Amino acid sequence: MSTTTTVNPDDTTIPFSDFPEDVQLCILSFLTPPQISSFACTSKRFSTLCRQDSKLWFSLCHRRWGSKTHIHKWGSGSITFKRLYNTLQDYQNLIGFWRLSKTQSQPRSPNSIPNNPPPLVLFEWGPFFISGSRVLPSGNGSYDVVKSPFLLMGISAKGEIVNYLQPNSEIRLDSEAVLMGSGLGNELVSVDVNHLGESHIIIEERVGFGGMRNSNVMNEDLIGVESGSPPNRVTSEIYQYFANRTSPVGERRQRRREKEKNGNKKWESEHFIKIVNHSPTSSRPLQGLWKGICEDAKLDFYLVAYDDIGGIACRKIGDSCKPFSSCAPVFWTSNTTFLESPFSSEEEHIYETREHLLPPGDIPSSQMESVSRMLYINSSYDLVLPGLAGPTSVNPHHVEGRIWEYGDGTIGFGFLRDNHIVDLKHIAVDGCLLDAVQPL
Repeated sequence: MSTTTTVNPDDTTIPFSDFPEDVQLCILSFLTPPQISSFACTSKRFSTLCRQDSKLWFSLCHRRWGSKTHIHKWGSGSITFKRLYNTLQDYQNLIGFWRLSKTQSQPRSPNSIPNNPPPLVLFEWGPFFISGSRVLPSGNGSYDVVKSPFLLMGISAKGEIVNYLQPNSEIRLDSEAVLMGSGLGNELVSVDVNHLGESHIIIEERVGFGGMRNSNVMNEDLIGVESGSPPNRVTSEIYQYFANRTSPVGERRQRRREKEKNGNKKWESEHFIKIVNHSPTSSRPLQGLWKGICEDAKLDFYLVAYDDIGGIACRKIGDSCKPFSSCAPVFWTSNTTFLESPFSSEEEHIYETREHLLPPGDIPSSQMESVSRMLYINSSYDLVLPGLAGPTSVNPHHVEGRIWEYGDGTIGFGFLRDNHIVDLKHIAVDGCLLDAVQPL
C-alpha cells in the first residue's frame, strides 16, 4: 500500500504520515482487517496507529454499522471494538429473510416445548442486539402479517455471545436485562445458532450452559490458555476420546449421555435456508417474496425465483418444509419473455372474465393501474418435462395460465381452468415488513 497521496494535477504528493491523525483514521476505516494488518507492517508508527481500538476499530464499526445499530451499547460498552467488529461481521449475513427447511422428524423429548413454527423468519438489527422474528399471516382475511419475536442475539458485558430463544412470543422481555443475564426465568431457552455455510443455519438448544459462545468469535484469553495447555492434558483427552469411541462400555456411556441430554431439552432443533433474492430487480421483475389471498380466503406467502436454466418457478413458503415440495410449484415457465400491451381480444377476454381474490373492500390492482404486460405459465413441469411431476396425459388447457404485471409493479396470476386471479403484493420493501401488525 502506498503511503503517499496525489493532491493536485502537478503530481505534488503528501506523505500519508503528514496527514492529521483523524484524517488517517478516516481513510483507514475504508479498509478491511486484512488490509489494515498489511498496512500496519509498513512502519512501527502505523502499527501503533492500527492498534488503537477506541479510534480505528471504532471507526470501522461505526462506518459499517453505525446507521443500523448503537455501536457503544453492544456488550454494555465493556468489550473492545475489534471484538465487536468480528462479531457484527458474523451477524451481518443473518440479516434478512430465512425459510424453514424441511427436516426429518425426530422423537420429541418429554420435557420439550411443542413447536409448530411458521416457515418464514426475519432477522433485523436492534439497538444493541440482533432480533429474529417469525412472520406469518394475520388470519384476519387481510394482507396484514404478524411479526412475532422469537430470538435475541447479542453480547454480554463479559464479551460472551448470548442467544436466547423465546417460545412464548406473548411475553414482553427487557432486551437489556436478558443480555445482562438477569430476568430470564423459565421464559427463555439458551440456544446455539450454528452456520452450515453462508445460506444455512441450525438453531438448537444448548443444554447445561447458561451463556452462549459463538464458535466464530473466540475469547482471546481462552485462546491463550488452550494454546499453552500441558501436553499431558492433551494426550489424556485424546486417549479418553478414542477409548469412549472404541470400547463397548464407552459407546453405552455415550448413548446414555446423549439420551439424558435430549431428555432435558426444551426445544427441538430447526434448520433455516436464507432467501437471498427476496426483492425484484429490473432484470428479474417477478423475483422475491409475495403474499396473496388464496381460494380459501386466507393469506399465503409465495417465493418466486429464477432458476439456472432460464425459467421462473413459484412456490408457497409453507410448502418449503414438506416432502417433495420441489416437484410441486404453484406455477412455472421456461419462457420469460413478456407480451406487451395492447393484447389480443382473446387475451383481454381471458383476463376480464376472472374474479380477483382480494380481502373484502380491496380494489383490484388492475383497476388502479392497467395491465402493462403478461407472461404464459404452467401449473407444473409436465408440459416441458414429461413424467417429472405427474401423468403425461394432462390436458394442456387445464394447466396453462397467465401472469399479469400491473403498472404499479405488483402482479396477479391465474389458470385457464379457474375463474379467478390471485393478486400478489410485496411482503417487504428494502427489508422492512409491509402491513405488519402486533401479535394478539
